[in-house]
Parts: sequence; structure tokens; C-alpha cells
Amino acid sequence: MVFLRPLAALPVVGVVADGRTYRRLLYLLIAVPLWVVYSGFVTFALAFGLVFSVVLVGVGVLIGAVVASRIAAGLERWLANSLLGTDLVAPDDLQAPATDGSAGAVATVGAYLSAPSTWRGLGFVSLKFWVTVLALAPLAVLARSLALVGAPVRYPYAPQFGEVNGEPAVWAIDTAPEAALATGVGVVGLLVGLHLTNLIAGGARLMAVALLGESDESDGGDDGDRVTVERDGDREVADDPDGSDDRGADSDGEPDADGFQFDADPADPDPDPDDRG
Repeated sequence: MVFLRPLAALPVVGVVADGRTYRRLLYLLIAVPLWVVYSGFVTFALAFGLVFSVVLVGVGVLIGAVVASRIAAGLERWLANSLLGTDLVAPDDLQAPATDGSAGAVATVGAYLSAPSTWRGLGFVSLKFWVTVLALAPLAVLARSLALVGAPVRYPYAPQFGEVNGEPAVWAIDTAPEAALATGVGVVGLLVGLHLTNLIAGGARLMAVALLGESDESDGGDDGDRVTVERDGDREVADDPDGSDDRGADSDGEPDADGFQFDADPADPDPDPDDRG
């Protein structure tokens, strides 16, 4: 019987058939407009807050921006769960009066500011800038590569690849062999762009796991293998998880598995009184 490997499991080219690749690509596409919103909000909050901090209004704006970052962190947590394959839940580190509404406004704001999840979420939103900057590379490679793949139906075609010494770098595709070559280059570019997408989105996934919440996976470990240590006088006694007690195996003078015999009283090297001189 012949077993065929899934297309997604193939090396190098399997990335094209892997659905996770396109979810990660969508994550990077969404990251670009989101960062425009984040940067605009942060710029306004910093500018307005610093200018009016002398009249305490700006301080309130800055505090409000920090607290509002929890909303952005919640959105990023949902995106990570939906597109990056994480299973994160919101951290439960707020004090009870802040969650049930029984505290006043000052106490509620203080609870949000003292919660570690607030600052971790703010850190993620700040680091998302670098994810967005890196995401521009695979997005640009994919856009150029798709244009080259379609060269056989578009030539004569002259794609431009930036500038060299102030002059535009143009590849003039005028014949069918040139169009076929452009298609091959485009396919290679697509593979490179998709692998870059997985690499950058994988880094964003690690950031989300570290900063945006707690994993919802339960620990399936069994406590039956755990060894507890009790102190009996100056001795340390380990409980056997199997329920057996072998503490007296070596204390009664019986040889151990290697054939060595231990004295009952370590202070008396000769347990036989008749052999003493």
C-alpha cells in the first residue's frame, strides 16, 4: 500500500498548501492598518498629555491611554487566537472591587494601573510596531512575485524594482522566454515571501503567548509521581509513590544490589563486640 504525504508536509513547497500560512499572512495584513490606528492614538495621547500635564488634564489623558491599551490587548489576543493558533485567555489579575464595580473611580483606575497585565499589554502594543515593520518585507516580496508570475499573460511588460543611483531599475519583458523566466523568478519569490510570513508571524505568536494572557491548556501531569520529603529528626525520608517502603532495606545489615554491606551504626565500624581488641 502506498501512503502519500500531505502536500503541506512537503519541504520548502509545502508552505503553499498549508492553511496556517494564509492565516498568518492575513494576520500581517491586518497588522498594518491596526498599527496606523495605534500610532495615531499614541501620538495624540502623548502630545496632548505632555502639553496639558501642567494642569493635570494631561496626566488624566496619559492614564486613560494606558488603561485603554487593555482594549487593544484584548483585540490582539483575539487575533492571535483566531489566526496564529494560540489558546490564550485574559489574565485574571484585577482586584475584585475593580471587576464588580463596587470601588470608586480612583480605586478602579489604581487597580488597572497596578495590574501586571495592563503593562504587558501595553508592551505588546508597543512591540507590534516592529512586527508591522518586518511584515512589510514579505508583503512587498509577495506583491512583486505575483506580478512576475502573471508575466506570460501581460508581456510586453516592464516591472520596476526600485532605483539604482537615482535611476529606476526596470526589467523589460518583451518575449515569451523572458516571460517564462519571470514566472520562475516569481514562483521562487512567492516561496520566499510565504516562508518569511511564517517566520515573522511565528515571532508575533511567541510575543502574544508571553505578554497577552495565560494559556488555556490544562496541565495533564499526574501528581502520583511527585515525591515529597519529610524530616524525621536529622533524617530526610522520601515517600515512595508506589506505596512501598524500602527504607529498612539497607539499614538492617543486608547487602545491597551491588554486594556491599552497610553497618547499622555508622559510628561503630565493627558491629561485632567479640572482634574488638
